Amino acid sequence: MSEEKIKFQHCDELVEEFEKVIANPIVSKSSVYYTGVDLGTACIVLAVLDENYRPVAGAYRYAEVVRDGMVVDYIGAIRIVRELKQEIEEKLGVELIYAASAIPPGTDALDSGAIKNVVQGAGFELTNLLDEPTAANEVLEIKNGAVVDIGGGTTGISILKDGKVIYVEDEPTGGTHFSLVISGAYGLDFKEADEFKRNDDNHGELLPVLKPVIEKVASIINKHIEGYDVEHISLVGGTCCLTGIEEIIQKQTGIHTHKPKNPIFVTPLGIALSCSQNILE
Repeated sequence: MSEEKIKFQHCDELVEEFEKVIANPIVSKSSVYYTGVDLGTACIVLAVLDENYRPVAGAYRYAEVVRDGMVVDYIGAIRIVRELKQEIEEKLGVELIYAASAIPPGTDALDSGAIKNVVQGAGFELTNLLDEPTAANEVLEIKNGAVVDIGGGTTGISILKDGKVIYVEDEPTGGTHFSLVISGAYGLDFKEADEFKRNDDNHGELLPVLKPVIEKVASIINKHIEGYDVEHISLVGGTCCLTGIEEIIQKQTGIHTHKPKNPIFVTPLGIALSCSQNILE
């Protein structure tokens, strides 16, 4: 088995572990717990790891407190993160203290303060704040390639060389745009379209409908990887849960495209892996 396949297998196994502890948290004594807070446009996810950085608990909630990667409902975001934090604390019987979070690449000057305040306002000590695709690579461990995080509002791209990020960028176009296309095609309101999109049973029918917007995402990727030696692309983010999206992107970019198991959980797990006990000033 190639090194690349081994790493992707490790990623899938970690996601599977996390899926299990969301339903059945591991209540065991750990000297410290590390939390990843992923404030997504469509979904907020908390991933909790133990002292050995193994998943022990998690929770998520679909919400509309973030738009195009920016916090638009500050009080609502704090409330949801606090509620998810308390939910996990009650299950584990411990207080969660340390957390890391992430922002879309290139938005640190615009929204890092808001994200920081949301995490701290929910009762955490913030220890790290990094960009989302870089966080995802904490799980993927790509040496040479691109991590593409297709979220609800934006597509974030990180290019890595020798394991180090050499380029990051973020552009509008994400799951929100997918839902708008579905809304128009099926005569549904936005919320109904969003729920229709999340149902795996509808993906085969939706893929041809969404192909133009997926190709738009592929054109964004092509624009940003031009001039770089990108060996492969890894897709993460909730929008990538759409069955078959990786095949269209691979065809449009001409680059091998990998999608991990349940890509909505890769970034929050990567955020948690970047958490420590060193409080961010």
